[in-house]
Amino acid sequence: MRSITTTCAMAAGLAALLVCVTGAQTGESQKHKAVMMSHLYTGPDGQTHAEEVEAKFTAGSPNEVFKLMAVTGAELHRSVPGTVQDWHTAPRRQYVITLSGQAELEVAGGKKIHVGPGHIDLVEDTTGKGHITKTVGNEDRVTLTLPLSDQSNRSSTASR
Repeated sequence: MRSITTTCAMAAGLAALLVCVTGAQTGESQKHKAVMMSHLYTGPDGQTHAEEVEAKFTAGSPNEVFKLMAVTGAELHRSVPGTVQDWHTAPRRQYVITLSGQAELEVAGGKKIHVGPGHIDLVEDTTGKGHITKTVGNEDRVTLTLPLSDQSNRSSTASR
């Protein structure tokens, strides 16, 4: 009985090792899901526009790294379902990271961006018409807001 259990355990271990080695040889262990950020900015037309920007990670030890712009602090914000912030500009250049809940951002041309937990926004539309933010779903939206150190009125060069 003991030898059957030992044999089964060894077979399972070898199978797991084979899967790991095969994955490494085919590059499966190197594939990562893209990390995207929504960049809201004021265009030359005075309207808020949005683009999706991929965070480009560089090799680090032991983790890959994507450096964000310097920030000055952090705030938690909470809004209840149904909250609507009609057309408004950002109070400053900032990252807004949704921790829980859902929202819909509307920019020029009626384009709508759905945001949920883990979504990162780089918000730089401090002038112009701005955007609409609606808290949707049935739970509070909690966000982590990180004001940028550089508050000059220029858009990030990292995204263009």
